Amino acid sequence: MEDWILDILITVILLIIVFITLYPFYYILIITFNSGSDSNLGGMYLWPREFTLGNYIYFIEDPKWVNAFLVSILRTIVGTVLAVFFTSMVAYGLAKRDLMFRKTYFFIVIVAMNFSGGLIAFYIVLKSLGLINTFGVYVIPSMLNLFFLLIAISFFREIPDELGESARMDGASELRIFFSIVVPVSMPLMATMSLFIGSGQWNSWLDSAYFVQNENLRTLTYRMMQVINQSMVPTGDAAAASMSRAKVTPFSIQATAMVVSIVPILGVYPFLQKYFVSGMMLGSVKG
Repeated sequence: MEDWILDILITVILLIIVFITLYPFYYILIITFNSGSDSNLGGMYLWPREFTLGNYIYFIEDPKWVNAFLVSILRTIVGTVLAVFFTSMVAYGLAKRDLMFRKTYFFIVIVAMNFSGGLIAFYIVLKSLGLINTFGVYVIPSMLNLFFLLIAISFFREIPDELGESARMDGASELRIFFSIVVPVSMPLMATMSLFIGSGQWNSWLDSAYFVQNENLRTLTYRMMQVINQSMVPTGDAAAASMSRAKVTPFSIQATAMVVSIVPILGVYPFLQKYFVSGMMLGSVKG
């Protein structure tokens, strides 16, 4: 009887935690399918009271939101691929215990992780490289992720040397060994790096705010911050009339942008989840 009561208590507590965790997302979702003017009245908790697709239609028809969405997708794909590629390549080299000046490289990495020149110095460096107000400012500075660099170094050290030695005996170069042997057995690492780096790229908005003035290069998260700060609320009569006809409000548009920004991550995660397992190296070296 005590175990039965304890199981019920634990189940109830977990259901309450799940509800508290998921309901805010559900509430935002029903806001997007409800008339913005009606949502302002409150009292809506379980389903849309005045169902409409006006929020999504208004979002799609606004070229600023569509362009920001495309920029975010492009920077996420390009930035993730470049960051995973270069971080893995550098980590593969640093994982070699016979690498010349290896301790010096590690010293530079540790110093770079713990000390920063600040925003002004970073801006000056970007400006000297000609990255200010360009798409490159989104992807080039983040090509080397120092946190995942250390993780990748530890991961690559666990790969048996016999895999590379047998390939070298057959005349394979280091690049061939890396792409044909190391990368396939490192898919859990690559998937983890891709997910976290991709999420960081998708959610980043500070670089768009500080280093970009071209409105065509603004990201989706930056547009969302503009809505939060009320800087994108239409002030003209024509714009206000447009929002009134569509029955949308700044908050409903913000909620719609939040849902749209979450969907790509939710769509990618299930495909990467299968790699979040250990034991990928089991059986890769035969005695």
